[in-house]
Amino acid sequence: MASHTTLSPVQISQLDLEELNQRFEKADPKEIIAWAVSNFPTRLVQTSAFNIDDLVITDLIYRKLKPAKPVPVLFLDTLFHFRETLELVAKAKRIYHLNLKVSQTLNVNSREEFAAKYGEALWEKDVAKFHEITKIEPLQRGLAELKAGAWITGRRRDQAPTRAHMPILELDNQGRLKINPLANWTRKESWAYAYEYDLIYNPLHDRGYPSIGDEPLTTKVGQGEDERAGRWRGMSKTECGIHL
Repeated sequence: MASHTTLSPVQISQLDLEELNQRFEKADPKEIIAWAVSNFPTRLVQTSAFNIDDLVITDLIYRKLKPAKPVPVLFLDTLFHFRETLELVAKAKRIYHLNLKVSQTLNVNSREEFAAKYGEALWEKDVAKFHEITKIEPLQRGLAELKAGAWITGRRRDQAPTRAHMPILELDNQGRLKINPLANWTRKESWAYAYEYDLIYNPLHDRGYPSIGDEPLTTKVGQGEDERAGRWRGMSKTECGIHL
């Protein structure tokens, strides 16, 4: 039976992650998220790019678990998202009455302002710097502002070889608990849940984009390719940096 004791920051570092990962290895995502909600009633955050896996988690939190204090959903507005993604964020906020928190690059509010400050197509010249400015720093600032003790991601092991051995629970570089409740699920299981409960989702998923990031760095995926093959195509990158 999962503990219902709220954890302090000191106790987070004392968690037996090996035991917990063994306990949750075959657990349903709802059980894992329920444990997180119970143990972090005021300091839990869901980070979301509003891909289908993120929406499965949001649905589990907001429609099924319904915690007394709505879990903040942190969205990183890089200024370079597809129009369809931004429309989906607004739609999800309305449907679920999300406690939505948006974090973006400091001191710029448009692609034009970004280009004026950092140069045209920074992602082509220095993709690591681009992600540091648009994702890594806004994520860490957003989590700090929300006083997060734990945060939930939508990552799955079958998304890419680099995620094949990802644990369900881990500590990030700041000592926060990082929770991957869909780690042992497959893409098929996420979509089965989406269809069963008629979830909203990004229409780009139906147009050859199984994984959707920034518009300049996301391409369609061909038959037989890894679902994240369309991210950073032609580059050596497999992650933007927020999960390293």
